[in-house]
Amino acid sequence: MHKILTLNNISVAGLERLPRDTYEVASEITNPDAVLLRSFDMHSMDIPKTLKAVGRAGAGTNNIPVAKLTKQGIAVFNTPGANANAVKELVLAGMLIGCRNICAAWDFSRNLSGDDESIHKQVEAGKKQFAGFELPGRTLGVIGLGAIGRNVANMAIQLGMRVIGFDPGITVEGAWQLSASVEKANSVDAVFAKADFITFHVPLIDATRKMVNAERVKIMKKGVVLLNFAREGIVDEQAVSDGINAGKIYGYVCDFPSNRMKNHPKVITLPHLGASTKEAEDNCASMVADQVKDFLENGNIKNSVNFPEVFMDRTEGFRLSVVNDNVPNMVGQISTALAQANLNIVDMLNKSRGDMAYTVIDVNKAPDATLIQNIQKISGVLAVRAI
Repeated sequence: MHKILTLNNISVAGLERLPRDTYEVASEITNPDAVLLRSFDMHSMDIPKTLKAVGRAGAGTNNIPVAKLTKQGIAVFNTPGANANAVKELVLAGMLIGCRNICAAWDFSRNLSGDDESIHKQVEAGKKQFAGFELPGRTLGVIGLGAIGRNVANMAIQLGMRVIGFDPGITVEGAWQLSASVEKANSVDAVFAKADFITFHVPLIDATRKMVNAERVKIMKKGVVLLNFAREGIVDEQAVSDGINAGKIYGYVCDFPSNRMKNHPKVITLPHLGASTKEAEDNCASMVADQVKDFLENGNIKNSVNFPEVFMDRTEGFRLSVVNDNVPNMVGQISTALAQANLNIVDMLNKSRGDMAYTVIDVNKAPDATLIQNIQKISGVLAVRAI
């Protein structure tokens, strides 16, 4: 029986992927094999010694101590792309309310007073102040061309916009999913200098922290609309506020209210709604549940932020998985331990990622506790289990 600890409410659509006859799932559970969560902050949490995997029903993992878990041989999964459509739709809404001044116009309208004739006169006199501009022919800059960024870029092309994208880490598979009409930029600054709208779809790391700052505001086109549905720290709020006040930035739409920004007349702040749809929550929960289940039952890894991607079909043998430091002769030492236990290797797959490596091994006989202990004693081995 696998034990799963939930640290947030996880969609039933995901929990149903974990059969009740082989999984115990609860918000209070001891000695869990895996943790499922959304926004719960794990940084101050005591990590159970039994933990093998953490599944984040979402893309960002800033709330998870990934480096700490990696050192303990614990895999961390996320769900890139599961909420891509939800965020794409919100970016579209953000572009429209940003360029058409919809929120300010609505606020104006609902505060009108008097009889209907008086209201009609006030509307005619006041509507000019909310005149905006249209999307076709405008240039959208997309920073980050992962699942969400690609969806946004392709949508904008369909709307008749010019799109410039920047992502130095885009994969071949990702590039195939991107419209051929999307132009490639060689730097963030190149995007900032050409775009009428700029949208961000990158994680918050050292390289992206305060990506929008006072110096970069200077190189932006006058009248640019900024959209941030990624992470709050990507944008220096003071720089954006100063840019709006100076007339350089037309507006800022984001998912992260703050005291500085929430009441600014040219800023629209939403309460972190990017993935807040039933469909996105169901997709994220189902995806992460499937990934954690496959890891616990088969040792396979997909969409891990700290482990290499590994898939090996099950044979008729008995399966072992080993997590270890990525140093020479680890596979040799593991193989020696298996030979000393009189076990023959039926199939094996070894992959590395950075400073760690992961090996899945099928052997001809069931490994006993002594073998597990002997492999665990090998210097550099972080975790080992019989599956």
